[in-house]
Amino acid sequence: MSPTARRRRTIARHGQLHTPGPLNQLLKFIAIGLAVVLVSGFGVAGYVVYDLSSTVTANAVELDTKNEVLPDIGEYKEGFNLLLTGVDTCEPEYAAYFGDRCSGKDSGSTLNDVNLLVHVSQEPRRVTVVSFPRDLMLAIPECEDDQGNVHSAMSKQALNVAYTDGGLNCVAQTITKLTGQEIQFAASVTFGGVIEITNAIGGVDVCLATPIKDRHTGLDLPAGTRTIQGLEALQFLRTRHGVGDGSDLGRIGNQQQYMSSLARKLISSETLGNVPTMLRLANTGIRNLKTSTSLADPVKIVQIALAVKSVPFEDIVFLQYPTNTDPDNDNKVVANQSAAAEMWDAINANAQLQVTHQNTENDGVIVTDPGTEAPVEGGTEMPDPAATSENVVALPDSIKGNSAAQQTCSNGNVR
Repeated sequence: MSPTARRRRTIARHGQLHTPGPLNQLLKFIAIGLAVVLVSGFGVAGYVVYDLSSTVTANAVELDTKNEVLPDIGEYKEGFNLLLTGVDTCEPEYAAYFGDRCSGKDSGSTLNDVNLLVHVSQEPRRVTVVSFPRDLMLAIPECEDDQGNVHSAMSKQALNVAYTDGGLNCVAQTITKLTGQEIQFAASVTFGGVIEITNAIGGVDVCLATPIKDRHTGLDLPAGTRTIQGLEALQFLRTRHGVGDGSDLGRIGNQQQYMSSLARKLISSETLGNVPTMLRLANTGIRNLKTSTSLADPVKIVQIALAVKSVPFEDIVFLQYPTNTDPDNDNKVVANQSAAAEMWDAINANAQLQVTHQNTENDGVIVTDPGTEAPVEGGTEMPDPAATSENVVALPDSIKGNSAAQQTCSNGNVR
């Protein structure tokens, strides 16, 4: 039996199917991930100092000294890649929310449904978040799982079985094989804490150009701007049939709207100025992350946060990995290699990225504010980086995405 044939087949989610798919629980994943890479280090550092001090208090000896010794924590100096994987698994305390996914024959499976590669450059610091579709058909290399078991390579399989095959390490190796990007840090989370995470930050504002009504998730929202949290946020991020053409690619665009809004909120004074909120967010995140050993050190997390805390919105860019329809299966996608090569060349050159794709009615979002006005910092108008930087690259129009400086709205299916 061939390596590909021996794998359990998964249900396609790229096409316009009529049955609800496995959950794409991005909220907890994004909240934790962006808390690590986008927020000021002070809130996270505060939690680290508090957490470490609380664990050693019982055995501590107080010294008679007048000078307080503070930790010397500096930012991570190098550029790096951080893989964030959201795994779809059924936790008993949340299973009731998810119907057939957690009661059918696949309820025991764990799939890496959300796969983001966060690339952080050296100076000038830029953050590029690349989303990889769960239905991307690609080669999965030989992997060793955390139990020491070796899993044979597969020539063509959906990306979202890599975690099932060999855990977080296998997802990292698969993304590296596809992109050529070495991954220094990695983390995975389940969707179990989605409600707690959303509530911890007081919800996230989302914009709907048209109403969304999706019987598969139970989401029913009118047009306009709305603060969502808890179960409603979960439904918003799950919805596929409710936006664009009903495909998984449309859902990614809708989720990226949420990501942009969350990024703006996390680095706003509303969050950074609220120490209890930051502590709750960091506490919930650290307790629920499964990380690579390189990211297990809380001080390293603080260093990463410090490295990116001042990146301007226009240099935080969310992209969809470019794809074409799989010639062997209309419900799957394969890499658009030429467009991907241009994208990685621009990222590796630390260029300022410009998304040229013009969204259509098939996309999950529409752009309502292109973000072309000069940003304002401290009440002072700052120069437009696109007008001052010589290192600007316009990406191929086959690459979808937006910067955190742009306002997008969900392209709902009720018109």
